[in-house]
Amino acid sequence: MFVEHEVFIGLRDVALNNKVTNTALLSYLEDAGGVHSNLVGYGLKDIPRVKKSWILLGWKINILRRPSYGDKITIRTWSRGIDKLYAYRDFEILDEMRKVIGIATSKWVLVDVEKGKITKIDPSIEKAYTVENVQVFEENDLEKLSEPSVFINSTIFTVNRSLIDVNDHLHNIYFMDIANEILPMEVYKSADFAKIEMMYKKEIKLGETVKVFYQVQQMEHTIVIKSEDEKCLHAIIKLNEKNG
Repeated sequence: MFVEHEVFIGLRDVALNNKVTNTALLSYLEDAGGVHSNLVGYGLKDIPRVKKSWILLGWKINILRRPSYGDKITIRTWSRGIDKLYAYRDFEILDEMRKVIGIATSKWVLVDVEKGKITKIDPSIEKAYTVENVQVFEENDLEKLSEPSVFINSTIFTVNRSLIDVNDHLHNIYFMDIANEILPMEVYKSADFAKIEMMYKKEIKLGETVKVFYQVQQMEHTIVIKSEDEKCLHAIIKLNEKNG
């Protein structure tokens, strides 16, 4: 089952160069996935009934051409595979001429909200989503990201109310905003990160202070988010200025 979600890129979604931000793109992808889940009965509004919720584990995104303010784009998404514990969702970003200007894949687990534990994905759920045997990347799974051995900079960040989601955790797209905080200003203003990879490991709650680390090698910028005492890994984000 293929689902499409049309988006108009507004002022709040662009940066100084009038190009859409990565945070905004992530929100479009997330919304499109939510539309699909709502249609098949496993969306946000269905959690009280089904007692299950989808939790995101990671993203991989390639932006082939970054859209601008005022553009109308379409997010096309589908479930491309389920294997007991993991579900995979792929995306295409289409311009007004229906040309693909970006691709993405994501990995999810299903959580029993009453037990607070990951649960197996029942065959009835796979049937509801109507899995399509189409994938945008050659790899079936997302690559496990690793930390650099050394970092060139670090900072601390405290999570406030505006970043919290319905699960009382830091919303997944705002990990990108935290990553932006540690980028050198000249990189933040000028780099067009065409390739994005994100791996989530541990949720962050309201009021928690995290430590953010930064390294760059051959145009690949790596941001690692840990607990303040550095004992818990929350996420790894890789931003590359080259697509492909």
